Amino acid sequence: MPKTEPPPLDLCYVLAMKLRTLLALLAACGGAHTKTAPMPPKEPPKPTVATAREPAPPTAFVYPVTRKGDVVDDYHGTRVADPYRWLEDPDSAETRAWVEAQNKLTFGFLDTIPQRGKIKEDLTRLWDYERWSVPARKGDRYFFSKNDGLQNQAVVYVAASLDAEPRLLIDPNALSPDGTIALAGMSVSRDGKLAAYALASAGSDWTEMRVREVDAGKDRPDVIKWMKDGEVTWTKDGKGFYYAAFDAPVAGQELTAQNFNHKLYYHRLGTEQSADKLVMFRPEHKEWFYGAQISDDGRWLVVSVTKSTNPENLVFYRDLHAKDARLIELIGEFKANYGFVDAVGGKFYFRSNDGAPRGKLVAYDVAKKKWSEVVPESADSLLGANVVDDKLLVIYLQDAHSAVRVVDLDGKPLRDIKLPGVGAAAGFGGERADRETFYTYTDMVTPPSVYRYDMRAGESKLWKGPRPAVDLTQFETTQVFFPGKDGTRLSLFLAHKKGLKRDGQNPTMLYGYGGFNVPMESTYSPTITEWMAMGGVFAIAVLRGGGEYGEKWHRAGMLDRKQNVFDDFIASAEFLIKDGITSSKKLAISGGSNGGLLVGACLIQRPDLFGAALPAVGVMDMLRFHKFTIGWAWAEEYGSSDNADQFKFLYAYSPLHNVKAGTAYPPMLLTTADHDDRVVPAHTFKLTAALQAAQGGPAPILVRIDVKAGHGAGKPTTKTIEEAADKLAFVAKVLGMGTP
Repeated sequence: MPKTEPPPLDLCYVLAMKLRTLLALLAACGGAHTKTAPMPPKEPPKPTVATAREPAPPTAFVYPVTRKGDVVDDYHGTRVADPYRWLEDPDSAETRAWVEAQNKLTFGFLDTIPQRGKIKEDLTRLWDYERWSVPARKGDRYFFSKNDGLQNQAVVYVAASLDAEPRLLIDPNALSPDGTIALAGMSVSRDGKLAAYALASAGSDWTEMRVREVDAGKDRPDVIKWMKDGEVTWTKDGKGFYYAAFDAPVAGQELTAQNFNHKLYYHRLGTEQSADKLVMFRPEHKEWFYGAQISDDGRWLVVSVTKSTNPENLVFYRDLHAKDARLIELIGEFKANYGFVDAVGGKFYFRSNDGAPRGKLVAYDVAKKKWSEVVPESADSLLGANVVDDKLLVIYLQDAHSAVRVVDLDGKPLRDIKLPGVGAAAGFGGERADRETFYTYTDMVTPPSVYRYDMRAGESKLWKGPRPAVDLTQFETTQVFFPGKDGTRLSLFLAHKKGLKRDGQNPTMLYGYGGFNVPMESTYSPTITEWMAMGGVFAIAVLRGGGEYGEKWHRAGMLDRKQNVFDDFIASAEFLIKDGITSSKKLAISGGSNGGLLVGACLIQRPDLFGAALPAVGVMDMLRFHKFTIGWAWAEEYGSSDNADQFKFLYAYSPLHNVKAGTAYPPMLLTTADHDDRVVPAHTFKLTAALQAAQGGPAPILVRIDVKAGHGAGKPTTKTIEEAADKLAFVAKVLGMGTP
């Protein structure tokens, strides 16, 4: 979320895992890569809401009684009732009883669906294939993770060569019987002798860092607590590392209290965390986040400072070869993003969008104190870069699919890396002296495969490829383009069985996110494969607010322009219907986290347009999201109700505050988790209560509340399969689909 293997229906899980995995791999590959920070006087006009369908038969569901309180807040002269405020306390006896009653109703309904068992069996079979991460070379060894298929968590291995028998290094599955302790990040020292690894429990964003001796396979006494990103940056000598953490929260408020006062530390191995050296903290800026990187040559410490989930940052650096050197300010105002790539010969390379919304590569000469442009902005969106074999690997998105180019250190084009298809490629890590890099490639009908790229020969060779238990050649994926409500060029990735008939009768799942500069790409998921096998079409929408076309595209879907994202998603649905792919009665929508907000807003603005909705871990209360955990950091993306002008547009689309009594809302299965400390479950709890009370039609409004789970990252395979099966079974039931 607002801070991400396979994509939706469980894409909020995927996004979180993709971001965490990418950051961990980048850290493991030397740290010289781009990193990101972290998730009126009178009532304003509200969005048009469809009236109740006439006649509106009474609901067939008897929902648990949800007490209405008398809480009313005054927002700049507008009084807003919040009758379900008590549901914000996840640990109260009343909330726990409510959760139990809601789950009883939901699982009672799911138990009646004939297809559910078969779908779960299919998903279990589809998930049962070997999956590898890209390997990272440190010293004379390779490190990578592997899941045999149905393991709850991937296992970390180390090997002397790519062909050697690997040795198990870290197995998170051995740490809890139900697989709810997950590896949240790992960084290996430059010599490959030590691995700092972060563990997260029950889906929480909180992590605990430990250090393992690679040869002995044993943990050292070093323990770092109260981190949220699972990242460390090793010094070249391997004697310590830099990390960022928060102060310990008040006991009992770990999952709800606001997170401020992030601090950057240096930890020397063999010492207690309490003795760690504070490197950077500005108490007058409690909202700042800190991240550290060290150049491949070990000389330069580069500190990035952000203050929200938006990319603008400050940059400081220190010469680690100079005794008692201080941090020097390089970028002193939040005006653009400067993502550190590496330092070569006293020249810092950065990925930046300063004056280039789609990104460019620039360099700063430390001695001359002079900036220069290395790779200018292009028509494609620049995602990242790295220095390998004294060359720059530059990673782009080209109409929301990957493109990778090799240029020399002066920016001269050398070659493009030929990818296996029009999909998503990730990885391309390594250090300056390496002659190889690794990447994964995937699309909606191709499981992730790992390739080794020879920097000298300019050739890719398959290292590990999966063998899924299904013939994927029966499916196909395409990308289509169409105009949005205001003429903006939009697109969809479509995946389905070959020979699709455009008769308007195809059950279709439309997924979207549209926020926080996060790009949507065509990526594989066993859940999508099962959906296609059931005869469904899966569609991923490319929406404003995402990162597909640079910062201008992102900003077109944030703050007072957030309605553009909802309009784009609605236009995507209307295109699917107009093009004969589906109809309203056969169209389901899904999304998680910020995508849960997307689904929530759209189903309330256009309940007539959809046949089912699956909003997951969504931000549903736009007036109070900033009151919990890291939510305050999303205010630069969404705005804040504390601001009178921003309150107006937040109130106008906030899902919770635009539920209209008597409206016939479509069938929906909302999902959340009791340990979600990023988007607290109160968002989903309160919206569920409001929708159940308002429902003017017969469709079910159900909520599935997972226990011992969080926002999605690190969710055990068993829980992932169970939730995916329940979602597909629910949609199959309400859309009138037969047994797969």
